[in-house]
Amino acid sequence: MVRMHTPGKGIAQSALPYKRSVPNWQKLTGDEVKEMIYKLSKKGLTPSQIGVILRDSHGVNQVRHVTGTKILRILRAKGLASKIPEDLYHLIKKAVAIRKHLEKNRQDKDSKYRMILIERRNQKQARNYKTKS
Repeated sequence: MVRMHTPGKGIAQSALPYKRSVPNWQKLTGDEVKEMIYKLSKKGLTPSQIGVILRDSHGVNQVRHVTGTKILRILRAKGLASKIPEDLYHLIKKAVAIRKHLEKNRQDKDSKYRMILIERRNQKQARNYKTKS
């Protein structure tokens, strides 16, 4: 998602490796990685958390290169994907936390302003998903 409420351009990002093939030192096959994805998903982890665990603990740098498909598509094929997209879920969670904060601290004008911005992003993201599907 683009930066809506800040003056920055927001172009910084990590660079993927040029080679799209599986490294020769990696011993895991695509089916083994899929089984790990299923197990981690049943524990309640999101696709991004699954990717971090596979990268840090098992040495799978890109699931897409090993299995041929992305984590979310693997979960959708198995019927394990969440009903609400991950980015929209986190925006809603943040808005709920700020609302809870504002119930206790009614005079916090900055939080009220930030909540308005977050809810605007929620609406924009929800509209985006509605038009896609």
